[in-house]
Amino acid sequence: MAFQIVEGCVNCWACEPLCPSQAIFAAKPHFLIDAAKCTECEGDHAEPQCAGICPVEGVILDALGVPLNPPGSLTGIPPARLAAAMAEIRAR
Repeated sequence: MAFQIVEGCVNCWACEPLCPSQAIFAAKPHFLIDAAKCTECEGDHAEPQCAGICPVEGVILDALGVPLNPPGSLTGIPPARLAAAMAEIRAR
């Protein structure tokens, strides 16, 4: 099993130095995780270090494709409320 970083990553460099297996690397257009090296922090930490530091929701996925930081988890704003607010802003 391995995590995956997808489009939306802002290349902030927060996760790369925290990875105990050195599986995260800089690539274009965003950081990637080497699946052969990723241990999901098992044996090193109770929680995935990359997800714990990532400032962007929905860009680190587990092996099943489920975001480790799903929409609303970092901001505390329910996704439906955020979508309504963004629609209101765009309408101005």
